[in-house]
Amino acid sequence: MTRPEIQTAFLKQIHEDGRQIETAWKELQAHHEDAHASAVLTLAAHRLAGVALRLGYYRIGSAARLIENQIIQPGAVDLSELEKLVDALFVEIKVHKEDELLEPERRSANSSKNVASIQENRSNSLIYLADVEAAQVEALALQVQQFGYSTQTFTRLDDLETALQQRSPTAILIDISFPSGELSGIETVRSLQKEFNNQLPVFFLADHDDVSARLQAIRTDGKNYFVKPVEISAVIDDLDKYLVREETESFRVLIVDDSEVQAKINAMHLNRARMVTRITTNPMDVLHALDEFIPDLLLLDLYMPECTGLELAQVIRQMKTHVSLPIVYLSSETDREKQLAAVDSGGDDFLTKPIKPDHLISAVTSRITRYRQLRALMLHDSLTGLLNHTSFRERLGQEIARSARTGQPLALAMIDIDKFKQINDTYGHAVGDRILKALSHLLTRRLRQSDVIGRYGGEEFVVFLPNTNESTAYQIMNELREAFSLVHHICNGDEFSVTFSCGVATFPERQTSSALSEAADQAMYNAKSQGRNRVLLAGPMP
Repeated sequence: MTRPEIQTAFLKQIHEDGRQIETAWKELQAHHEDAHASAVLTLAAHRLAGVALRLGYYRIGSAARLIENQIIQPGAVDLSELEKLVDALFVEIKVHKEDELLEPERRSANSSKNVASIQENRSNSLIYLADVEAAQVEALALQVQQFGYSTQTFTRLDDLETALQQRSPTAILIDISFPSGELSGIETVRSLQKEFNNQLPVFFLADHDDVSARLQAIRTDGKNYFVKPVEISAVIDDLDKYLVREETESFRVLIVDDSEVQAKINAMHLNRARMVTRITTNPMDVLHALDEFIPDLLLLDLYMPECTGLELAQVIRQMKTHVSLPIVYLSSETDREKQLAAVDSGGDDFLTKPIKPDHLISAVTSRITRYRQLRALMLHDSLTGLLNHTSFRERLGQEIARSARTGQPLALAMIDIDKFKQINDTYGHAVGDRILKALSHLLTRRLRQSDVIGRYGGEEFVVFLPNTNESTAYQIMNELREAFSLVHHICNGDEFSVTFSCGVATFPERQTSSALSEAADQAMYNAKSQGRNRVLLAGPMP
């Protein structure tokens, strides 16, 4: 689930649970020993606390947890104390909602200063960095910022603790040592983890590699331990991996069943497991639903009035775009021979009605997980995780067709890392791979979700930017070029920076994917021949 989707879901959760808490609290005030009101209030507070703490909204989560603990403790409920806790929760909810309403205005105010903000980059994630050495922490913050993260720095532990009470970061990078003790950074994190229910994502920094210190860091649920001087690409790699786990897009399931009631019941169970579902009761609408909804799995009834699930599966398997889509039959059919025949005709699994919710969720989850893993292997470059050459070309062709239909512009940028062979020869291929990954991280985090990035091969990358004209594309790519040149790489004590050259071409000036690619490629080579470390636009059509 992406951060905007998380925020939308959480606002909905706040609305639902907040309404229940408010109603139950009023009933409890009117009837001091109302067991039903107490139970509703406890459940709503428990649910809100769990979701808030899991998603990183620590202040709301902690406030809700205090309400729950106040009610379930032995003895009569102290209504005066409970009133204070309920009021405190709604203050935190009000602050949270106001912050989210202000967010678009903040983005608008910053857009003139930062082209990446215009592009609505993939995350505005906030990183807290704490180190007693002001120069070191500011230098590290500058490096982290190049990859699209916002940062806030601290040289005092109490300032960090105060900031955590006001806003929850995406992650914390903290030195293990401060003037108050050799491991005082770890001790502070241990205390904070207790306060925030072990939900703080912390990465430790240290001047030396020490097994004892590493053990202490692990025992405070530290995600990793970096020894200075820090290799920024390793830090960003870990931060991005952590965010990918946190922001994984929800599983999408298309349910085809002529019984709307049965379909809704299955959808309800899957929704509770945070899956996104869509229902169709007419098998004739399935192809349209597949193209529009783009599911990760098709949950298909075997017997329907207009056609069987077996026939529908065979139709779907004839289509190249859906040949690998997992199809799971869900039917009351118990004849094993018929079940096997259905699977042989294009299905991947057969589940028998009635089915326990946990079994349904488990079967769907395992199939989708494997499907996404296989698709990633087929479509993505193994080193960078970006689209491979073939996949990118297919996506580009689709996007050009869409731009032709809508009349919107499209920009294509070809990127080549400068003097990459020299880097490999001087520092080794392992360092070269780290630089390739660093550039892929920078592009992924600084560009929009709608922008598509690929690795064309070797040190060459390619990006297309939908609904982007020539001048805007130039600004964006030039800003990325400047950001990449500011990233410092370290090898055997030697610190160095790397640059890239870039060429940009646009649709509708070039009407085909080959014309766009050739023009952008030529502009990139012109940039290299004119001194490298620059962005050039493709010339006018001859």
